[in-house]
Amino acid sequence: MKCLDEHIFIWYYKNKKTNKCLRELGGIIAFLLYSIYNVRKETFMVKIDIATKQYMSHRDIIADAFNFYIYDGRQVIKPEELQKIDTAEIALPYGNDADMAVQKLRDNLMLWSMAKDDEAVYVVLGIENQDKIHYAIAVKNMLYDALQYAKQVEEAKRSYRDRSKKKQIKLNSEEFLSGFKKEDKLMPVITLVVYFGDRDWDGAKSIHEMLSVDNVELLSYVPDYKINLIEPAKISEENFDKFKTDLGAVMQFIKHQSDKDGSWIKGNSRFNHVEKEAVELINIITGAKFAGDDKEEVVDMCRAWENSMKNAKLDGKLEGKIETLYEECEMSIPDIAKKVSKPEEYVREVIKRMKAACL
Repeated sequence: MKCLDEHIFIWYYKNKKTNKCLRELGGIIAFLLYSIYNVRKETFMVKIDIATKQYMSHRDIIADAFNFYIYDGRQVIKPEELQKIDTAEIALPYGNDADMAVQKLRDNLMLWSMAKDDEAVYVVLGIENQDKIHYAIAVKNMLYDALQYAKQVEEAKRSYRDRSKKKQIKLNSEEFLSGFKKEDKLMPVITLVVYFGDRDWDGAKSIHEMLSVDNVELLSYVPDYKINLIEPAKISEENFDKFKTDLGAVMQFIKHQSDKDGSWIKGNSRFNHVEKEAVELINIITGAKFAGDDKEEVVDMCRAWENSMKNAKLDGKLEGKIETLYEECEMSIPDIAKKVSKPEEYVREVIKRMKAACL
């Protein structure tokens, strides 16, 4: 469709001076095709966004991602220690003096309850999913984290003031003004970007990289913010083993999606039993068409890959035969369909793709 769109645009601009009616008609057709293409593109992007958010909402997947990134694959963060919290970050940065609240929605947010010296210590873990490179992600994540810290201060302030009204606690002037005590502590916030693309991430990974100056002395007074990033292209083959869920299979397939020889998947035990949800995510992101048995909860992607390669070769030979019968033998579509034992719709689609490629 995209190829056809481009050729129609070229045809329109080459012939726009020949006839006013033709020019107007061409403009309408070009506009309609451009609109259809954009709608399809936006629908596809929304589909990926929903699929990645859903997959990365599972506690075991989030724990696996953070364990891989922070602890080199060691199972420090346990799924049962994670609790989902509201992803809406709403804050009044200057309390009652603020004219407007700031609200942002994170992709996924968890509260990790870790034990330290027989006490519970809490850490906020945020996930941001990206299927495209975001060149301002450092600013975006810095804002998310700042809003989460502001939210914690606001909650402490509200609690203290409610208790103060009930005479349950007495605040000095400094504590009342800030809504925060000297001994109070905030929960750390860690945001991890999970990139679902196969390109090298060429965007800035810190605020300092985005600034227009590189004066070291000056920058020493500018607070920096660095992003935490998992990108498939930078993961070595042996490090995929550090993932304990099928997130590793998803990342590895994305990295190698353009490698047609399949050497990286053949004999790779990780792909022998991949959960259907992970396979569906791989299909949506990469355009692959892996299908499993409806009765099974897992898919043998190694076998499916080999079958798809065989089918691709057979389809290629069949399409070549259809092309020969249509162009050289000048057979009709119904006759070709009978000859190759395929539905007429299938033959029409092959011929349609063939013509589009020749434009």
